[in-house]
Amino acid sequence: MTNRPATKPSPPIRRAAGLFAGLALGLAVLAGCSSQGATPDCGLDACTVTFERGVEASATILGVEAKLIGAEGDQVTIEVAGEQLTLTTGQQATEAGGFAVTLDSVTDQQVKIRVSRNPGN
Repeated sequence: MTNRPATKPSPPIRRAAGLFAGLALGLAVLAGCSSQGATPDCGLDACTVTFERGVEASATILGVEAKLIGAEGDQVTIEVAGEQLTLTTGQQATEAGGFAVTLDSVTDQQVKIRVSRNPGN
């Protein structure tokens, strides 16, 4: 019969470091976006992007670029994942590069869109 020493539970510091590393990785994934003239607000499968009007506005979200091309009245032209879309407020989602894109609102100062992953992709 072989006697093996009992394994010791990992020290609290090691567990805390592992937890911290996991949280940092999770936040990096969620914050994996950049922007210019836009404010992204992202979750795991969807982002809301608020573009400033009158400037070159773009944001990299969910691994793709979203860019405001122009806006007139309640109609907006944007580019998402290399595809140009013209959207109207209240319109159903339009597909672009495996994403569903909707126009939430248009004001004199801002354009707000929602980009979400299509469930089948």
